[in-house]
Amino acid sequence: MSVDGDQVADLQVGMRLNHVPVEPGTPAGPAAPKGPKGPMGPFVPGGSGDFASTPAQKKAAAGTIETELEPNTKKAAEHADADTGTAQKGFEGWETAAGLKKVADTWDQQVKNLMGRLAAEKTALRGASGLFARNDTGIGNQFLATPSKLNGL
Repeated sequence: MSVDGDQVADLQVGMRLNHVPVEPGTPAGPAAPKGPKGPMGPFVPGGSGDFASTPAQKKAAAGTIETELEPNTKKAAEHADADTGTAQKGFEGWETAAGLKKVADTWDQQVKNLMGRLAAEKTALRGASGLFARNDTGIGNQFLATPSKLNGL
C-alpha cells in the first residue's frame, strides 16, 4: 500500500496530542471555538477578528478558578490520596503497595503542577487589563522621550 505526502501529513496531524478530528474538506489543526453562529476567531473566515474579552469576563474567569476549580481540584486530590492510601495499606508487603506509592507520588506532583498553573492563570487574568494600559502608557512615554528627526520640520 502506497501513501502519498498529503496522506502522511494527515496522519501526522491525527497523532498530535489533544487532536480534535476535523470534518473532510476543512483545514487540519486545533478546533476553533464555536459561537452561536459557528466557529469564531481572527483566523476563521467570518470570525470576530480578535481575541478580546472584557475586564468583567476576565474577572469572572478568575473568580471561577478561585471558587470552583481550585477547591474542587484540591478536594478530588485529597479523595484520591485517601483511597490510594487505603489500598496501599491493604497490599502491605506486596509489590503492588510500592506501585501504588509511586502512582500516588506522581499524582501528587501532577496535582501540585495543576494547582500552580491554575493560580498563575488566575493571577494573569486579574492583571491582564492593567497590563495593556500600562504597556500603552509605557510605549507612549518612550516615543515622547526619544527625539525624532521629524521634530521641528
